[in-house]
Amino acid sequence: MNDEHRTRVLEETRKHHQSVRDSGEFVPGTTEIWPSGAVLDEDDRAALVEAALDLRIAAGPLSKRFESDFARLLKRRKAHLTNSGSSANLLALTAYTSPQLGERRLLPGDEVITVAAGFPTTVNPILQNGLVPVFVDIELGTYNTTADRVAAAIGPKTRGIMIAHALGNPFEVAEIAQLASDHGLVFVEDNCDAVGTTYGGRLTGTFGDISTVSFYPAHHLTMGEGGIVTTSNLKVARIVESLRDWGRDCWCEPGHSDTCLKRFDHQLGALPAGYDHKYIFSHVGYNLKSTDLQAALGLSQLRKLDGFIAARRHNWRRMREGLDGVRHLLLPEATPGSDPSWFGFVMTVGPDAPFTCGELTGFLERRKIGTRRLFAGNLTRQPAYHRQPHRVVGELTNSDIVTERTFWTGVYPGLTDEMTDYVIASVREFVAGRR
Repeated sequence: MNDEHRTRVLEETRKHHQSVRDSGEFVPGTTEIWPSGAVLDEDDRAALVEAALDLRIAAGPLSKRFESDFARLLKRRKAHLTNSGSSANLLALTAYTSPQLGERRLLPGDEVITVAAGFPTTVNPILQNGLVPVFVDIELGTYNTTADRVAAAIGPKTRGIMIAHALGNPFEVAEIAQLASDHGLVFVEDNCDAVGTTYGGRLTGTFGDISTVSFYPAHHLTMGEGGIVTTSNLKVARIVESLRDWGRDCWCEPGHSDTCLKRFDHQLGALPAGYDHKYIFSHVGYNLKSTDLQAALGLSQLRKLDGFIAARRHNWRRMREGLDGVRHLLLPEATPGSDPSWFGFVMTVGPDAPFTCGELTGFLERRKIGTRRLFAGNLTRQPAYHRQPHRVVGELTNSDIVTERTFWTGVYPGLTDEMTDYVIASVREFVAGRR
């Protein structure tokens, strides 16, 4: 395709985007107010089409560029794209089970501290690797656990900590990172909901030995599907890459055949000397790679990240100020010392309220205002985990309250002030009518 034809296709793509764009008119009670969603513009559409014109159907230069740019954003030495944030979590923890880590390797039966109230994919990799989750409670208001709770959970079998920042609000990540360092524990920081959040002036996603991000449409940046693993530990980064890429020992990029200049000079395992390094496998791995189509969209989205974060903070503040003083609702608070890049606006119905959480969310849903529970609530009450090995430290009182009485609404950049004000007015109207 010549440059003139290519330019014309991309110009038509932008025109098409404008022609199919929603009018943006908000009709209260009719227009859906989503709790989360992707904000996509003509640059995003053009980026996808341009990658398609080049038939970027596998991982390639755009993926490498995104990995480099994202690692630079977090000041991490390495970043590896994967097909989802869930896969990123799986890779991050599984990397620390590698025999190549020697005595630091996590072994079946080792314990990993996590929170009871959260999303399953922060906990699932613990179980999937034959490890034992140790559940601790959270605080209402911040919806995060504390360093004190984590410290109390450390026992003789504890080898790791794996926790997610709640709805963009960070847990006491510096203090928990110090705990991990003091006790020689692996610290996996799930930053999937919190891109752009700071704690003590430092970006989250930079405290853990390894950290993860999701690029699902609900998140701060989207690739449609996608995730990333970041670390500054080069040995661990190499293990992540191996596990992501079938478990192979070779580090050649697709389409390259002899990056190490000794493709036929290796002898590993019980293989014959000179066995093709491209087909030597040092881990029991997966194929969890992403594609350049996804990376093209990610690169376009990344250029808008600052604006997305600012919009999330603006929408959250508007909700917080608009609902201040409403009876029977516990409103969210930022963790002290933090500046969250919010994922949602979370509310908990008080114990003496003359209404239930279900009645309030049902009222909002009937007005086309999308609501979500705080993910899985208390995971130990979910059917998937009833017979799974685990340990609980302390009471899970607040995790149970979250299960019964907590929900959240949206603050994502696609919401206008008019939409946010309608959510505020609807909550106020419902509560006022139930006194």
